[in-house]
Amino acid sequence: MSDVAVQVLKRVLVPVALLFGVMVALGLLITKVVLHVWPLTAEDSVNRELERDRTAEGNAVSQFFSMVGSTPVIIGVTALAALVLRLTLKRWREPIFLCAAVTAQALVFFFTTLVIDRRRPSVEHLDSSPPTSSFPSGHTSASVALYVGLALVLSLLVHRTGWKAACWLLVLVPVGVAVARMYRGMHHPSDVLASFLNGAVCVGVMARAFLDRGVRWAREHTPARTLAHR
Repeated sequence: MSDVAVQVLKRVLVPVALLFGVMVALGLLITKVVLHVWPLTAEDSVNRELERDRTAEGNAVSQFFSMVGSTPVIIGVTALAALVLRLTLKRWREPIFLCAAVTAQALVFFFTTLVIDRRRPSVEHLDSSPPTSSFPSGHTSASVALYVGLALVLSLLVHRTGWKAACWLLVLVPVGVAVARMYRGMHHPSDVLASFLNGAVCVGVMARAFLDRGVRWAREHTPARTLAHR
């Protein structure tokens, strides 16, 4: 097996597969074991309270943040950010990291929804979606992977403390998406919390794989001419 394949297996595939197992186990725990145990029993009241507090302005704001976490927007922003990073930095580490983090969370999310059959909250749904794909929240995990990943990259590129702090304000975007998805009746609180785990772990795994300059994806070979002159 080549060095690159070994690195992909060890640093990407195995951690993502383990994350998928954790997400499925968490979903089964929530839906089959502790569904009637506090604080899970309080989730319905949270969703109903958000439904009662809806306003025209709140609906518009939540629609915007829900759109920010939608698949077309996530794909478009990821592609644009990766292109800008590649053209600006003249290297592949950061673009590959960002694309890999977003892709990994999407795969974990998709396959988790195939295993976990959780109905959406029993409130009015402001968006149309399949009724049994509540766990986890794809909008939330995608926005975590994208905007937390982007915040990490930018914070590593700037040197001033103030600018580093400003980069991490991007974390507010997935928070807004998570609240919007609950506000719009599409997810339980535990759905979005699990999605933060999915997105954050994918960012961490891909950062370790692609942003760590100590990681060598292939064995370095000494040029033949150098060997000849030894």
